[in-house]
Amino acid sequence: WIWGPRAQIAQTPEFLTGALKVGGLSFPIYRVFISGVGIIVLGLLWWMQDKTRWGAIIRAGMDNKEMTTGLGVNYGLVSTLVFLLVFFLLPALIMVGASVRYPGEYGALAPLFGGKPGEESGVTLENYAVFFSDFIYAQIFLKSFGVAALTTLICLVMAYPVALLIARSPRRHRDLMVLLCVLPFASNFLVRVYAWMIILGPFDLLFSRFAVIVGMVYVHLPFMILPLYTNLEKHDPTLLDAAQDLGANAWQRFWRVTFPLSLPGIFSGSALVFIPVLGMFAIPEILGGKDDWLVGNLIK
Repeated sequence: WIWGPRAQIAQTPEFLTGALKVGGLSFPIYRVFISGVGIIVLGLLWWMQDKTRWGAIIRAGMDNKEMTTGLGVNYGLVSTLVFLLVFFLLPALIMVGASVRYPGEYGALAPLFGGKPGEESGVTLENYAVFFSDFIYAQIFLKSFGVAALTTLICLVMAYPVALLIARSPRRHRDLMVLLCVLPFASNFLVRVYAWMIILGPFDLLFSRFAVIVGMVYVHLPFMILPLYTNLEKHDPTLLDAAQDLGANAWQRFWRVTFPLSLPGIFSGSALVFIPVLGMFAIPEILGGKDDWLVGNLIK
């Protein structure tokens, strides 16, 4: 009853109906109420993490520190596991459950039990049967994985030199260089994508796989640069000096010292790029052609 269609506002409790007028603006009372409750809850959570023992437990988990009791329970580890279970595993299980449900009205799911006469309810494997019975779905999935892998690889090749340059620049210049990397986020996502239509249009490159890859790389490149930079700036420069003293040239120092130490940043950046690209639908919709649909477009 909060964010539903306007027709559902009739279900709102009477004390939340009406509007709050400020100047020439009008705000629905129920949204103001929910916003206020949200602010109070966030304030309580902030106070708890700073003043209570549970806050210390959560901070211990975030800092990867052990906080144990006499029973040997690592509260930091437990709090991290609980967070992952609630916000990652549970939503994934909900999606698995939704995949074996019948579709309902207005994009919802049909009830498991007690459906109306003539209405489908319960559990079904029809969705999986349709998916595996038509090769077009597997083809779109394979195409999506290919586009995501290629975008991730291009982002890695382009981002690594930039991140290395920032990490080895004087400290007084790093903040400005990082700001320049994230500056595109100051403009709207769709505006940036439509800008590529203006750039690629005169070269007759629109509505092609190339345009999709260019748009994907442009949008997700900062997500590769930032984790790499965060990792590379922590490297001990004396390791490179030691390798040089042992006779290693610049190429050997990179592959035997810098690159292995930067693998955590590579893995983090690859995950931040690969996963969003896999589900992206706006860029193929705007810059791609009829043969460039990905998983996100199929779901939409």
